[in-house]
Amino acid sequence: MLRVLDLFSGIGGFSLGLERTGGFETVAFCEYEPFPRAVLAKHWPNVPCFPDVRTLKGSDIDGPVDVICGGYPCQPFSTAGKRRGKEDDRHLWPEFSRLMAELRPSWVIGENVAGHISMGLDDVLSDLEGQGYAARTFVIPACAVDAPHRRDRVWTVAHARHSRVHERRFNDDAQRESRKPRGMGGDGLSRRAQGKVLADANNKGPQGRSQTRDAASQRNGCNQQPQRCTDLPRAAWLPEPDVGRVANGVPRRVDRLKALGNAVVPQIPEMIGYAILKAEKERP
Repeated sequence: MLRVLDLFSGIGGFSLGLERTGGFETVAFCEYEPFPRAVLAKHWPNVPCFPDVRTLKGSDIDGPVDVICGGYPCQPFSTAGKRRGKEDDRHLWPEFSRLMAELRPSWVIGENVAGHISMGLDDVLSDLEGQGYAARTFVIPACAVDAPHRRDRVWTVAHARHSRVHERRFNDDAQRESRKPRGMGGDGLSRRAQGKVLADANNKGPQGRSQTRDAASQRNGCNQQPQRCTDLPRAAWLPEPDVGRVANGVPRRVDRLKALGNAVVPQIPEMIGYAILKAEKERP
């Protein structure tokens, strides 16, 4: 069982998806906002939740950590905002990186908006490379797991390079998975769900800025050629209820909408989790 530290946890989308695989156990959350913290306490009552990533230390976590995951704040990079990057006080990737250095997990999973490709992603990959991780970055839209909306997100998956042999096997596995023309399964990333490989921390130069047009073409394909995820029945989505534009009597509706807007689609970390478990199984 791989032990997970879930940063910027929100309402637990990362942990929900990873734990669905049966191979991951969340040992700690870190979430600042009160409403998501209440949701986490309801569904994971025995898992500690730290309030601020800036004050969280590796020594605060009880036991080793195999995986650190999290969707660090997108506001510094989002095209919907001012894109202040490092000048934005919500730029918290350095705290993510600091905890990686303190805890030395085998795996790192990060998530952010598509605008991260043209701002900040190079720094993330540089930090991962500097700490000895082999990283690959993908655009995986929500519609890749049959969600009825596009919701483009950049996903970074990194693994500690314990040896050159294992690094080569990890990269070879990623290349093979990217070529498999299947739907979402329990053994790796599908071609459509993978979207486009944007970056590799082992390569030099700008990371994926020229790929945005290809990524857009890939996203359009999600809508033009819908495909059911037959390998994981849980990926199927129920029809959305016709509630109209105004909903009355829904408690804490604004908090719920905000939490859902910030959440990851759990089926995507579930899919990534299966790929990690496969790599761990084949690890020499």
